[in-house]
Amino acid sequence: MKFVTNILNRRAFVALAAASMLAGVLHSAPASAADVTIPIIVKDTTSFYWQIVLAGARKAGKDLGVNVPELGAQAETDVNGQISILENAVAGTPAAVVIAPTEAKPIDEAATKVKIIGIDSGADSKAFTSFLTTDNIQGGRVAADGLAAAIGEANGGKIEGDVALITALPGAGSLEQRAQGFKEQLAAKYPGLKLVADKYADGQATTGLNIATDLITANPNLKGIFASNLIMAQGVGQAIAENSLAGKVGLVGFDSDEKLIKFLNDGVISALVVQDPYRMGYDGIKTALAASKGEKVEANVDTGANLVTKANMKDPKIDALLNPKLD
Repeated sequence: MKFVTNILNRRAFVALAAASMLAGVLHSAPASAADVTIPIIVKDTTSFYWQIVLAGARKAGKDLGVNVPELGAQAETDVNGQISILENAVAGTPAAVVIAPTEAKPIDEAATKVKIIGIDSGADSKAFTSFLTTDNIQGGRVAADGLAAAIGEANGGKIEGDVALITALPGAGSLEQRAQGFKEQLAAKYPGLKLVADKYADGQATTGLNIATDLITANPNLKGIFASNLIMAQGVGQAIAENSLAGKVGLVGFDSDEKLIKFLNDGVISALVVQDPYRMGYDGIKTALAASKGEKVEANVDTGANLVTKANMKDPKIDALLNPKLD
């Protein structure tokens, strides 16, 4: 009996030791993708554009098995709000953070603790592990070409007259780059077009409406306007519609939503420069996951800009950009 007892005790000891070793292996094994958290922080969770970005990130989270908290301020003007959101996100020790930044300084600080993947808007920081964005200077050039084409079509092929630029907010990197590209293209290719107004608004559509109305009143030779983001395009489009100037004053906007698509269909808007926000969200999370694993990722990725007109808006590629799946 004592012999049997000793055998059982030895077996129990071996089993216990094996269990301890297995527990140690499991404890030291890397977490599964489902345990990985990568927050995405956008500028304005209420905006249709940013909802598309979030939809892309959400789909990436499902495909990759990653937890993706969807964060952001309630308005693009709430810079301090985004900074607080970033600080809180980093405090949660995520695997990485994806952000459309409004300021560079908080990025520099956050990047000392976690890998930061930037999307959409450039910021003057070298702390990003990767940046996925539209080439906004090129987007401005595309807008100038679209506006010139619209003016020529409305004026018997003559590309001449006064044009205006309306920017939603001063100091926003992506908007300043769009303005730069627009002005450079006008100077390089369209000497007959004179930029008579370069206006900044406060991020509100009603302000864009008022600025455009004043410009229309003060400039009888006004032939075109570039409204460099979605909100400004809404306001300026309203001004064009209210003054019955569809087809007479060309308007190129940036980005799209249901209102702008209707304006495009109705001829109020001549063209839209459309980015690929869904891809930014999806590939932002995908890149962040790869970076968090120590994999090499591209430092800069151009996600493209497309000129959308009434003539090409039904093309499959363009239709997918205008009507993304938000599931």
